[in-house]
Amino acid sequence: MSTQVKITRTFNAPRELVFKAFTESEHLQNWWGPKGWTFNVFKSDFAVGGVFHYSQKPPEGDEMWVKFVYREIIVPEHIVYTSFFSDEEGNIIRAPFNTKWPLETLNSITFNDEKGKTTVAATVTPISVTEEELKTFGESQDMVREGFSSTFHQLEDYLLKVSK
Repeated sequence: MSTQVKITRTFNAPRELVFKAFTESEHLQNWWGPKGWTFNVFKSDFAVGGVFHYSQKPPEGDEMWVKFVYREIIVPEHIVYTSFFSDEEGNIIRAPFNTKWPLETLNSITFNDEKGKTTVAATVTPISVTEEELKTFGESQDMVREGFSSTFHQLEDYLLKVSK
């Protein structure tokens, strides 16, 4: 059982545009998160030490808050941030879908220019976890991959619209 999930996807769009789609809230609100969910940005400060705090809500269900804290940014090549479920004020809380989910994950996203196309490689690693949280993360890797795959599909559709 691996302690991290890796997802790679190539987009038919220039790296600068794909990077902006990942880092600017006016782009993110059009594709990030599960399909059909509402997405609201509360705070967006794309800088090392900065915070991206947002809420998302399924058509039927409760609003969930998520917060990123940026650790490393190399424009337009690489982003590293921690991610966790939060309350409205930004305090870390347990994942609403599983109380044994790791409190925090480290996310590393690399953007590689491939002759006008962009390959995005994302790695999600739980940090400061208990044995039980690590086991839950390991058992949930298909769910994490499915979530990224669905989100990346929405990004692909969005990039087609904005790159015309």
